[in-house]
Amino acid sequence: MEFLLDTVHLASIKKYVDIIPLAGVTSNPSIIKKEGKVDLFQHLNAVRSLIGPEASLHVQVVAGDTEGILKDAHAILDHIDRNVFIKVPVTEAGLAAIKQLKREQVHVTATAIYTKFQGYLAIEAGADYIAPYFNRMENMNIDARAVISEFARAIERQHSHTKILAASFKNVGQVNSAFEAGSQAATMSADILANALGMPAIKKAVDDFTSDWESVYGAGEKIYTLKQDIPV
Repeated sequence: MEFLLDTVHLASIKKYVDIIPLAGVTSNPSIIKKEGKVDLFQHLNAVRSLIGPEASLHVQVVAGDTEGILKDAHAILDHIDRNVFIKVPVTEAGLAAIKQLKREQVHVTATAIYTKFQGYLAIEAGADYIAPYFNRMENMNIDARAVISEFARAIERQHSHTKILAASFKNVGQVNSAFEAGSQAATMSADILANALGMPAIKKAVDDFTSDWESVYGAGEKIYTLKQDIPV
């Protein structure tokens, strides 16, 4: 499983890069907007510095036509690095751009996927990742689990290298469902991680353990501070 952060907020990335097995960071124009009018490439290079060269960085194009998408993609690669995964929406123009980018051996994440047909086309076009929008599909009364399951079966049938990078979540239950349905990766906000790891039940269990320990060894005593009695 690959866990990615769907944010370019530097403080959040800096926090979680040391906590979770972070496989990468994803972004899109809406996520960039949350940071204000930043120097785009300077900011994304700062993200790369935080996550390191081995993690995947996914950056989305803005242009809507094939020529513009390709120009956006080349600008991203030139100003960050050649290892960036270029996020391209699965439209007619986007599919044409994906085919060209794969001919250039560029890493591609096919995004804005709502339907099986979009996913099938992106897999066949050679996308490295396909990003189905889990919560948005559910809001449209589309069975997101079924769509992801069929993508997993199609990838297996085709012996494809494409991975499913599920996106657009409102809670950790949806993330779990995406993995259970066959997604190899999921990208989520820092809020989802914070809520998942900050459950009151988890804190109570930890507090109970601490209380039981201190009732025997005393407050402030830790395992690493215990002194061993050595027999004479």
